[in-house]
Amino acid sequence: MTQRHPVMPPLETLTAPPLTWEDTAPHSSQFGDVYFSREDGRAETEHVFLNANRLPERFATWREPRAFVIGETGFGTGLNVLSAWACFEKHAQAGARLHLLSTEKYPMPVEALSRALNAWPSLSHYADALCARWPAPVAGIHRLHLSERVTLDLHFGDTTERLTLLDGRVDAWFLDGFAPSKNPAMWQDALFEAMAARSHPGATFATFTCAGIVKRGLKAAGFAIRKVPGFGRKREMLAGEIDHPPVDNRRHHTPWFTPQALQPVAHVAVIGAGLAGACTAAALARRGVKVSVFEREAPGAGGSGNRQGALYVKLAVETNLQSRFYLAGLLYSARWLGGLQGSEAFWSPCGVVQLATSDKEASRQRRFLARHPLGDAVVQAHLGGLATLAGVTGETEHALFYPQAGWTRPQKLCQALLDHPRITLKKAEVSALEADASGWRLTLGDNTAYEADQVVVACAHQANAFTQTQTLALQKVRGQVSSLALPEGVSAPSRVVCAGGYVCPPVEGVLTFGASFVPNDGERDLREADHQRNIDELRTALPEWVEALERASGPLTPARLSGRAAIRAASPDKTPYAGPVPNAEAWQRDYAALSKDASRVAPIPGAHHPGLWVSAAHGSRGLASAPLCAEVIASRMLNEPLPVEAALADHLHPGRRLISALIRADS
Repeated sequence: MTQRHPVMPPLETLTAPPLTWEDTAPHSSQFGDVYFSREDGRAETEHVFLNANRLPERFATWREPRAFVIGETGFGTGLNVLSAWACFEKHAQAGARLHLLSTEKYPMPVEALSRALNAWPSLSHYADALCARWPAPVAGIHRLHLSERVTLDLHFGDTTERLTLLDGRVDAWFLDGFAPSKNPAMWQDALFEAMAARSHPGATFATFTCAGIVKRGLKAAGFAIRKVPGFGRKREMLAGEIDHPPVDNRRHHTPWFTPQALQPVAHVAVIGAGLAGACTAAALARRGVKVSVFEREAPGAGGSGNRQGALYVKLAVETNLQSRFYLAGLLYSARWLGGLQGSEAFWSPCGVVQLATSDKEASRQRRFLARHPLGDAVVQAHLGGLATLAGVTGETEHALFYPQAGWTRPQKLCQALLDHPRITLKKAEVSALEADASGWRLTLGDNTAYEADQVVVACAHQANAFTQTQTLALQKVRGQVSSLALPEGVSAPSRVVCAGGYVCPPVEGVLTFGASFVPNDGERDLREADHQRNIDELRTALPEWVEALERASGPLTPARLSGRAAIRAASPDKTPYAGPVPNAEAWQRDYAALSKDASRVAPIPGAHHPGLWVSAAHGSRGLASAPLCAEVIASRMLNEPLPVEAALADHLHPGRRLISALIRADS
């Protein structure tokens, strides 16, 4: 089949910009240009970008349920973004929200960012929030929740490339960057075409330059342009708008992934109060949506109810879409967890050590690092002793250390997420779903009915129990964790240590380790065989430390252990489902030609059950996937920019297995 999306850039650390300084004013040695006006950088930002885009008046009159979206080409020091945030807080109504997205090919280290922003004490509150969340300089999208109402997506990489990959549209553009004469590679027709393609109808733009290449490029892309007075010594600058942006045809060869028409979103029902459901409810509530969560037991009663859960990933040697998603999920979850109120009660960013317990795995880890130069802030190699790295006795031939990862108390996390004034928890089982003229009717276990505008199904292995979701391929996976009181005199792990299983630092003197992995088993009884398997995995990973445990307290046997068993859900390709629920019958009919010839793509947008969504199949890596999947669903539901590239959104789509099944029939 024809290439669906532009080729994704390598997963790698980006280069920091070479800078020289005049007090707090940075100067680019690479481009020979300043980051902001030495006369008054903030005044220039207000004149060029805020006022020329009419932001004060537009913020004051914004009444849409979605966020107002600003797109910027070149984040630099963040001055434009923080000034827009301050302007929004001054002028916007209480219920309005702001979504900022900005590209940057050469992200500053946080120390340089902080130094530059110190020039404006009036922005210190905003600068502190930004610097506290500043991500590692890894290519991709980094979503930062700056406040309850303001979100920033940093798109690290080449500006044109990042906008081409963007899944979302913009209301106002800050066309910024080093001057066209200094950085001509950026100011090309492809940039202006990408801006036009990612614009809402009526989107505006403003830029400090009047260069001919910019005027001609914007006009050719469909923007109406006009000259307006410039700032300071600059006589003129450009501003304008685009009333009729081009149609987004990126899914011409994959029409089944075409986003569904928008539906009312005042009230959403979420089925399931585990991690997937709680994250989705919280993401919607933060956007002003009223949410009712239906749970037949209690928050975190299923796979999210273990004493501890590890935030970890295991990425492929060769970059693929699944690894891209899980790396994005790991980085997002770590940042998101640290920003939650009261997170110290349920989140420990202690880091995760992945041990190589065989020559084959050590080789795999080395090859992964060689292909993914992500930087020490994301992942590091470790050889030798584990005492300093992880607080336990032993040696390792090779290990990967993820310093931003850690462990949570999942049930407490779920409870904290659901403790929101816009979220109502209802103890009830949903037995059926039915679409009606006003949205969706939910039939509860006692035959009472409940109505909502939209529904998100997030009930793990039971997510395909409804008529509309019954074709969703899900596998039950039983997992049992084991618990042991840490004997006196034995060192405790200071970090999560993973190999075939995992062991976490103790909570209240109790070690948690495991977990067993038993496909196609839906029983939750505690089993001696699973305890033994967990012991064996722990002994394989940390033999010297287990010997120390046994010297202190006797043989480690199943009889000494307590534990908990739960049922997780997995998809056949081990990637979660996050998105709208397809109308399977319509897809099988509309795209039947794929079963005879995979190149015969019917130009029919994919039919979905309007307003019905699913977040499921998170398996054992839900902490790395569920929070980002919640953002994908909430962003799509409210027509806001996605926190992942378009190709990753399609990779998560719940209908992907229907298409792959049709294509396999052709082989």
